[in-house]
Amino acid sequence: MKIIVDQDKCVASGQCVTAADTVFDQRDEDGIVVLLTDNPSPELAADVHQAAAVCPALAIVVED
Repeated sequence: MKIIVDQDKCVASGQCVTAADTVFDQRDEDGIVVLLTDNPSPELAADVHQAAAVCPALAIVVED
């Protein structure tokens, strides 16, 4: 699994962090998504897919 985030699209809603806080974080200054790992363990797949699904800006792409 590979994760791609588009920080230009991100609207800083924080839904990704709520869904998968070991994979996503937010910048302190503006809340824009920060990818902690672009290749997380398979056990996190459901959480990562949930994060992409709930992103209001569709700024997260997951490639299986």
